[in-house]
Amino acid sequence: MLRIEDIDQTRCRPDFLAQILDDLQWLGLTWEEPVRRQSRHFDTYRSALARLAKRVPLYPSTLSRQEIRDHVCAHEREHGTRWPRDPDGAPLYPALERPAPGAPPFDVAEAKDHAVRIAMDQAVERLDGPLTWNETGCGPDGETGLLTADPLAWGDVVLARKDICTSYMLSVVVDDAIQGITHVIRGQDLFHATGVQRLLQHFLDLPVPVYHHHGLLLDASGQKLSKSRGSASIKSLRDAGRTQDEVYDMIGVRPL
Repeated sequence: MLRIEDIDQTRCRPDFLAQILDDLQWLGLTWEEPVRRQSRHFDTYRSALARLAKRVPLYPSTLSRQEIRDHVCAHEREHGTRWPRDPDGAPLYPALERPAPGAPPFDVAEAKDHAVRIAMDQAVERLDGPLTWNETGCGPDGETGLLTADPLAWGDVVLARKDICTSYMLSVVVDDAIQGITHVIRGQDLFHATGVQRLLQHFLDLPVPVYHHHGLLLDASGQKLSKSRGSASIKSLRDAGRTQDEVYDMIGVRPL
């Protein structure tokens, strides 16, 4: 099954999609049709966001990146302590715009010019117990088995960007449910994101897949392969004369 996660319309160009399909076909892979493209299902994600707003506190996010940096730096100077960070190392969003407890649900249709965030602490308070998932792989520190989610580690994450009605976190849990995904197999760089996704699954009444996180392919310096750092793409390997078998040997897997 192939899914094209192209909600970012400024970065997802037709030639990129064509290259993905060409590379996968070159590797001998086939997939079910039609291919699900997230950019064609914004109404589905908008509906999910509206349902979510009825169960957890959402609010418009108005602070710019510079305003966030200024607030964090001022707090650190004044208190002499480091502002809390999320698992990716980014500062948590300042709690300056959260709705008061018991406030009426936010109408997400009114947030056309702003991102939409979740008041995470208030959402967690509405849980009737800990959120768990079955991990058959392992996290960065060897976490495996029945694990407890920690959505609070992310603070008030963005659930809908201001230019679109959704985000990665929201889209993938909705798509996984729609497409009947039973097992999510992905790299350890997304291990901690499972905490937020479990929270969304709970409040949207979605099924919970089994998760399997695996180690990452690293370059010679120990860094994750990344286009932004100039890591080799499949196209560049093809252009250099590498064969399909050589590419499969590089990642240590073979197609069934």
